[in-house]
Amino acid sequence: MPIYEFRCDGCNQVSSFFTRSINSPLVPVCQHCQGTDMQRRMSSFTMGKTTGSVQAQNSANPNSSEYYSDPRNIGHNVEEGFKRFGMDMPASIKDTINAAREGELPKGMDT
Repeated sequence: MPIYEFRCDGCNQVSSFFTRSINSPLVPVCQHCQGTDMQRRMSSFTMGKTTGSVQAQNSANPNSSEYYSDPRNIGHNVEEGFKRFGMDMPASIKDTINAAREGELPKGMDT
């Protein structure tokens, strides 16, 4: 649903209007003085983050305070170590890392 902003030429205040689509007809009326002499203005916008972009940002800096708050980064250094030395990671280690990423504490730490 688009949000449009207009500035009133009468009172100089900004009013926001929600519409169902970009093709919906809109006759803006000032929410402050009910004036109809309105000029559309450029609205600010935000850009959402995707899971992938957050992961990429957090993975890029293992020294950041938020790196390990993303459960997908648990065991990341262990996985990278095995790759770096060209070794296959044992299934038991893979299982432990995957369980930790799902919120399960490793055996011995769950007591």
